[in-house]
Amino acid sequence: MKAISYRRYGGPEVLEYGELPMPKVGPDSVLVEVRAAAVNPVDWKCREGLLDPVLDAVFPVVPGWDVSGVVVRPGASVPEFSEGEEVIGYVREDFLSRGTFAEYVAAPVRTLARKPRNLSFEEAAGLPLAGLTAYQVITQGLGGVSHVDTVLVHAAAGGVGSMAVQLARHFGARVIGTGSESSHEYLRDLGAEPVTYGEGLAERVRALAPEGVSAVFDSVGGEALAVSARVLAEGGRIASIVDHGVTGLGGRYVFVRPNTADLYRLSELAEEEVVSVHLARVYSLERTAEAHRLSQEGHTHGKIVVSVSDAP
Repeated sequence: MKAISYRRYGGPEVLEYGELPMPKVGPDSVLVEVRAAAVNPVDWKCREGLLDPVLDAVFPVVPGWDVSGVVVRPGASVPEFSEGEEVIGYVREDFLSRGTFAEYVAAPVRTLARKPRNLSFEEAAGLPLAGLTAYQVITQGLGGVSHVDTVLVHAAAGGVGSMAVQLARHFGARVIGTGSESSHEYLRDLGAEPVTYGEGLAERVRALAPEGVSAVFDSVGGEALAVSARVLAEGGRIASIVDHGVTGLGGRYVFVRPNTADLYRLSELAEEEVVSVHLARVYSLERTAEAHRLSQEGHTHGKIVVSVSDAP
């Protein structure tokens, strides 16, 4: 099969396009013909070896955790899916090797759910990691939000941030989203009140929410986390997906995990048009290195996706 892989840690230049053996399908796995795979910041962090302290790499590594595709063959102990079903998945294992930037992936059944019928394969590929992250932070890390909440979402125009805005609005919360000036119209379309990040952010947030915000969704860390503490109302909640320092502020650090029930719920919310996936850019498989470079720049609105197969 055609695939993207890397044989050592490094920059985008270590990514190779070529032939690799077809993956074996274990009893608890599903062979999926990949139609599209989304790029996430964690992909280039893995590629550069930043997650080596916690994830073993079995080289050559096929990168990628997000996928949409069609079931080719379920494993011997998998009654949940049948040949020909369209699926999405957050295909993360506890080691790096069998990723989604390939024509086929053997996905553990615990990582898959039914694809939303109203989304293209490219759109659907952008849903699992970003959607699960936003959903799990809001429902678990922040303990849920409702109409009584004002939620501050950092980097609200990104893949995770845009999902967080849509979900928080669905649950009835008022949302203030940080982003560059160029992203403000996009944030308004999502239902957020935009504020420009950078110096003076705390004052701009306080101008919109004089009594402070009741919840903060942080995906930036560092100074953004420090500002968050200054604009958080008494008794407010804060969660971060990037900065463990949040625990020192009484908040929670959240690392997304595969969860079939959560992923099925996201698929339903997509079909109900509660959440949508904005495609920032779509690349072909052989141009995955360019997709990684764009992701690493960190200035896109929505998701960067690689289209793998156009088969009917």
